[in-house]
Amino acid sequence: MARIAQTISRSDSKATAETPDITERTAAGGETTRRRRPSPYPHWFLLPAAIIYTVLFLVPTATSFWYSMTRWDLKTATFIGFENFHQFFSEPFLVQGLVNTLIYAALTSAMKTVCGLGLAVLLTSDIVARGLLRAIVFFPVLVSTIGVGIAFTVMMHPTRGVFNVALASVGVAGPGWLTDPALALFSVALVDLWKGVGLATLIFIAGLSAISPDYYEAARIDGATRLQQFRRITLPLVRPATVTVVTLSLIGGLRSFDLIWAMTRGGPGFASDVIASVIYKQYQAGFYGLSTAGNVILFLLISVIILPLTVWFQRREVEQ
Repeated sequence: MARIAQTISRSDSKATAETPDITERTAAGGETTRRRRPSPYPHWFLLPAAIIYTVLFLVPTATSFWYSMTRWDLKTATFIGFENFHQFFSEPFLVQGLVNTLIYAALTSAMKTVCGLGLAVLLTSDIVARGLLRAIVFFPVLVSTIGVGIAFTVMMHPTRGVFNVALASVGVAGPGWLTDPALALFSVALVDLWKGVGLATLIFIAGLSAISPDYYEAARIDGATRLQQFRRITLPLVRPATVTVVTLSLIGGLRSFDLIWAMTRGGPGFASDVIASVIYKQYQAGFYGLSTAGNVILFLLISVIILPLTVWFQRREVEQ
């Protein structure tokens, strides 16, 4: 493992030597400080992006916050303060949608991270038909989400679905994948895993391909086992890819709607309702203010989870 440290140290020294920062030595103490080169582009180059960001994000966001505190229709709007938010958290089925959202996001993110890394390790090793297997794993990402939802709804039918028919052929009574309130949300999460793990695998493959083979060669010379190489080399150096997969999976899970709506429409009852499906149902029922409050809650939920998580990941990267 000493050779690994030497190899990493040489790589870090080379990267430091190639940075475009200007190094200066202070007169007192002899300590060095780095000053980044000034940008050759003037600040007004940012103006077009700032205008687009303001028009497409800041203005709609501020408008949503305003309408979330009103009772409005297509013609009038009456300010009612935080009544919509109070009603949202007073209704048990709306709170259930919030809880389901958190469970669904955490579950799908964890499964995609673990399965994506495992598949990436497999598909970067020397196996037969590696390119074909990569294409097969990534193919579900390209398929329409609604089409996937409809197809799996048919396959998960409690009596005529292919899964339960296969289980019945070996004498096992199949569960109600989408009709059992205890299983519906987890069944949709498994389908989400099947459809989305290809993208996570692709990101991890890119991360693994960027790791220098010198690290593994030095580890083999030192007598490290494959498990030790995975723990001491692969996991630390694939951290940027892990951060990307976790962040994207969490955001996708928190705002998931189309697959859940195609498979269960939030049912049975409210067992698989998430915030996005609750918002859609409120719009359908004409409760525009309440649904807008749900949109604001979803926005704040994503911000509260993703922003601290991103800062924490960045600090861990700097520390290591």
